[in-house]
Amino acid sequence: MPQGWRWPTGLLVGCMLAMPCMAACPAWNAQHAAHELDALHDQLDRWNHAYRTDGQSPVDDAIYDQALARYESWRSCFPAQAPAPLAHLADATGPARAPVAQTGLAKLPGAAAVQAWIDARGDRDLWVQPKADGVAVTLLYVDGRLRQAVSRGDGLHGSDWTAKARRIAAVPKQLPHAPPRVVLQGELVWRLPGHRQAHDGGVGARADVAGALAREPLDAATAARIGLFVWDWPNGPAGMPARLSGLAAMGFASSAALTHPVKDLADVRRWRERWYRQALPFATDGTVLRQGRRPPAAAWQAAPPDWAVAWKYPPAKALATVRGVDFRRGRRGGISVVLELEPVVLDDRTVRRVSVGSLAHWRQLDARPGDQVSLSLAGLTIPRFDAVVWRTHERAAVDVPRETARDGLDCWHPDAGCEDQFLARLVWLGGRQGLRIDGVGETTWRALVDAGLVHGVLDWFSLTPAQLAAVPGIGAGRAAHLAQAFERTRAAGFGRWLRALGMPPAGDAVLTDWPALVARDAAAWEKAPGIGPGRAARLQAFFHHPEVDRLTERLHAAGIAGF
Repeated sequence: MPQGWRWPTGLLVGCMLAMPCMAACPAWNAQHAAHELDALHDQLDRWNHAYRTDGQSPVDDAIYDQALARYESWRSCFPAQAPAPLAHLADATGPARAPVAQTGLAKLPGAAAVQAWIDARGDRDLWVQPKADGVAVTLLYVDGRLRQAVSRGDGLHGSDWTAKARRIAAVPKQLPHAPPRVVLQGELVWRLPGHRQAHDGGVGARADVAGALAREPLDAATAARIGLFVWDWPNGPAGMPARLSGLAAMGFASSAALTHPVKDLADVRRWRERWYRQALPFATDGTVLRQGRRPPAAAWQAAPPDWAVAWKYPPAKALATVRGVDFRRGRRGGISVVLELEPVVLDDRTVRRVSVGSLAHWRQLDARPGDQVSLSLAGLTIPRFDAVVWRTHERAAVDVPRETARDGLDCWHPDAGCEDQFLARLVWLGGRQGLRIDGVGETTWRALVDAGLVHGVLDWFSLTPAQLAAVPGIGAGRAAHLAQAFERTRAAGFGRWLRALGMPPAGDAVLTDWPALVARDAAAWEKAPGIGPGRAARLQAFFHHPEVDRLTERLHAAGIAGF
């Protein structure tokens, strides 16, 4: 643990029971802590207001949840500087009183917490259903006719959506076989036939529904995109089987079919995995566990109960704290920027750094140490920077390198000011674009450079196993493997060697041998398909550069075909 940090009081219990563990307390003085807490409090307040009153979701749910957990962690770290608790529902109330309180759900952080919740339910009358990703609504039917539709609001009072509900075909205007008074709770969802959550993600479904309901008027085409998933019948029969049977009789068979009995955690996992991987008609963000029997609806309160909980899917986005900004010069001299992060887990992957692209892009973002950024996975594997979520109040100084015009034909040695660019040349040479040297990446190249064995782009070519084995971190076995991998590059082919050395893209030009390519002038290069004047000039400069000429002489002496 870094010196100057401490664990927030009481947070360990929260880590085990109610939330994922957050980072240790920042080493802030009282004034700094007050500024940061106030800034995050105001940001959360703005997000709450946008969602509750405007029907907008400025940030992903996962980012909001993590930001809220971070805020509570900081409050625990600095109780004397903590602002007043967030009034989450202060502006969410509306003119319509709900016939039954909307309770909301506590979110369990993982399988261990789910198991603990199951163990605490002695009767095992447990049921599971998908957690629809939409907006909650309470529907009141009197004598079978729709009398009222109320938004969640603060749980007791919300917006009157009755007129809008009457325009949504998925909301029945009349129920067959219904008791005199029926109260239903459910989710207005965006219709997504064949949606697979693991593959398709949330696709902004909740925001689409919220935005549609905020429109005046709600047009017919948009209303047709809204579906209804009924997840409870508060004043229905006491037992779940009778409630489900009654829902089906009233026309909600598709909703009832998504509620299933479970005996243990293994059952819950199976349904959770099935709904995550297989097609459903709407987006979901987890599963809901319920006890079949629960208190009478009149006793419900606008607070998460103990008889129903949510187990959300692994977050598709993560909130990360920037630790540092790393400026890296590439093989052609351009500067790219990587953010060093406090480690965060994203879909079971620990992420410690993320690229933000060019120096110009970083200047626009101005992401600095202490800032909070959101991440997601590109292609389900590569961490991707999404946005700066909020900035630290006290901006950290960053030593930004100068970006100078370069032609990409410099830094062939790790001289002062060229260390990063030279290393980037080696990484390119050995990578998939170049020679594809097995088992050699940036760490290995850096070790060889630091050991003084590689001072030029081709110095590795003649290293012996004994020399390699003497490098710290490379044993005899790996040294033999590296020597064999280096030897295999002899058969890489002329075109691949040219790309490895950094030849500019040559379009569809025929690459015969080195003497023939050197003999071409810019006009001859322009005649090749896909090569314009700028590319032709770069190619001519490459083939006539003195350092490149020295490298090719070495390859010729080594007997590499084409040179």
